Amino acid sequence: MSYQIRELVLPDGSSPYADWFSTLDAVAAAKLTVAAARMERGNLSNVEWFRGIGEYRIDWGPGYRIYLAKDGLEFIVLLGGGSKKRQQRDLDEAVALWEDFKRRKARMKKGA
Repeated sequence: MSYQIRELVLPDGSSPYADWFSTLDAVAAAKLTVAAARMERGNLSNVEWFRGIGEYRIDWGPGYRIYLAKDGLEFIVLLGGGSKKRQQRDLDEAVALWEDFKRRKARMKKGA
């Protein structure tokens, strides 16, 4: 199974994942790019699921995390990222972003 990876885009056009990713140094960015490629190929073995979203754990540096959710059977949506130090706060923020995304998607379907 493979997935299409997408970043969550907010109504204002921003992406929490891209905003976070842009703050990383080159080595960290490369490690996260490899992680995203693994997810795209269906390798979710490093993902732990909480409250409807996944946390991809990278055992390197400060313990990077990528927060994601599955949107149907084909898509993985990247919600944001962080480190072990901010894990609970980042997880809570990712859950809130995902809930908001699902509400907006449901409204769009009703309006269509």
